[in-house]
Amino acid sequence: MNQQNLADFIWNVADVLRGDFKQSIYGRIILPFTLLRRLECVLEPTREAVRSQYQAMKSSGVDLDLILPTTANATFYNVSQFSLATVGSTSTRANLEDYIAKFSANARQVFEHFAFSDWLVQLDKANLLYLVTQKFASIDLHPQTISNHEMGLVFEHLIRKFAESANDTAGEFFTPRDVVRLATTLVFAPDHQALNGEGVVRTVYDCAAGTGGFLSSAIEQVAEWNPHARLVPYAQELNPETYAISVADKLIQGFETKNIKLGNTLSGDLLPNESFDYCLANPPFGVKWEKVQKQVQDEHSQRGYHGRFGPGLPRVGDGSLLFLMHLLSKRKPVELGGTRIGIVLSGSPLFNGGAGSGESEIRRWILENDWLEAIIALPTDLFYNTGIGTYIWVLSNHKDALRQGKVQLIDASAMHAPMRKSLGSKRKYLSDEQIAEIAKLHEAFEAGPYSKIFATTDFGYRRITVERPLRLRFSVTAEKLAAYQASKGADQADAFADISGQFDNLPDFLKAAGIKKLSKGALKAVLACFGERDANAQPVLDDKGNPQADSDLREYENVPLNQHIDDYFAREVLPHVKDAWIDTSKTDGKDGQVGMVGYEINFNRYFYIYQPPRPLAAIDADLKAVEDDIAALLGEVTA
Repeated sequence: MNQQNLADFIWNVADVLRGDFKQSIYGRIILPFTLLRRLECVLEPTREAVRSQYQAMKSSGVDLDLILPTTANATFYNVSQFSLATVGSTSTRANLEDYIAKFSANARQVFEHFAFSDWLVQLDKANLLYLVTQKFASIDLHPQTISNHEMGLVFEHLIRKFAESANDTAGEFFTPRDVVRLATTLVFAPDHQALNGEGVVRTVYDCAAGTGGFLSSAIEQVAEWNPHARLVPYAQELNPETYAISVADKLIQGFETKNIKLGNTLSGDLLPNESFDYCLANPPFGVKWEKVQKQVQDEHSQRGYHGRFGPGLPRVGDGSLLFLMHLLSKRKPVELGGTRIGIVLSGSPLFNGGAGSGESEIRRWILENDWLEAIIALPTDLFYNTGIGTYIWVLSNHKDALRQGKVQLIDASAMHAPMRKSLGSKRKYLSDEQIAEIAKLHEAFEAGPYSKIFATTDFGYRRITVERPLRLRFSVTAEKLAAYQASKGADQADAFADISGQFDNLPDFLKAAGIKKLSKGALKAVLACFGERDANAQPVLDDKGNPQADSDLREYENVPLNQHIDDYFAREVLPHVKDAWIDTSKTDGKDGQVGMVGYEINFNRYFYIYQPPRPLAAIDADLKAVEDDIAALLGEVTA
């Protein structure tokens, strides 16, 4: 029985819930029962030995958590006399509660996070508890029958089914395994010591772990490539139920679950003093972070670069870059081996926000520190709950010498295979061959149709302010004079009453009025009330003889960092507007030079291939054919 068939079989247990429970809550019953049966199957071979040792030592005062896991040949144990098959048709609930209560604490918490005891009460009231228990007791979930990897896929399938029935977003909880495989391949492949050494231990961390599938796949892949290497998982997850699945998964795999934390990563890092060899994450796309806005802003303002969010904060509508900064805060020093990071993001973190914005400053921080190694554009329709285009960012603080100061962009958007059956929004997948092809492009680090190599500074620019002179033609009408008299700061209004005609400069206009000097307020009122913009008029000069800038004509130019702004201005601006100038007072807050620095990665621009339009004759022929078809159809109707 494959994973999907097994998951469907487990889900069909929901038939007995129909009528007594809403479809939207089936998963809250089915998932913990499935976990319970899996844990039971894992412990079954040592069950009696553990019970015997417990009976012999329970009064000794010895900490049984130090003894019984060894006997159980697992990181958890259970000392209850009951199992799913033996809880009985009477006192079923009490016996089940005893069974769950006598798990070791690290396993018992799994059911606490599901609030499983509450569901047992409701099942008991509906007279369904014994029936549901017996159905799960009959399912074979022994590790010899279904591997940990396959069990992980079963849980993911069940969560997806549960999310569909509850109109929820399953994609927030796990990442498709083909995407995971590509990300882990790109992150792990360059670490030759871990892949080839004896007894190598590495740590891996996921800050938005969901069901822990990303970590499990990473562990499996390293074991596949080097059975002598060991990957130790760390994680944090917000949702209690998916956290519980992740904990159960790691318990079964024999890992220490104290490294798996429950809580919001952005508002509270529960592994604050840890750094890791690898970081992997697929944070939710485009999710607002307003619920934790105060905590994040406080950390940014109070701790700066000593905290996680020193470079800046993105707009509240998308917290993706907060997760990325969090992962970068977990990097190991280079002298301790450094850290490699793989994170799946939507397209907006590439370009959202202009120069000086939080997003741009975060990209600037990453690129100027030379941590970005590669970005891979993935096909659309790869994820269960969205069809948008996505990207894998690969980052490292110990890049190979060849890659230093460089960033590789890989366009893999056309590399995909069709799903035989769509799963939500997932209509495509990455085959093993396509994953290998993308990994080879990354490893080769060569420019080609699907791979481009850039300097980190190629993504930077200076946003300069281009000003043009304010040109006004002056005249006096009754309406203008009334407006001037009513304006704040107006002075010597009577002097303008007898002026006739038009003036293309301010000095002549004031001379005609017999005015030698005006206060600043009066001058501002004169410009606003008597002046009308005219491209053929003379520039209005300030008291130092310099042209005043016309805010309506103000423009901004993004000058690439590898070009001098004066050269760019002379080449791109002056030929079109000869009277323009650069406002040199607008400088960057960090380097003090003219123009505000910004960074963006316009992925599509670099891989755009111009497609010339079809010849007009061909288009006309198509239109003529359509017209003929329409005429023929009309002829049939009117005949």
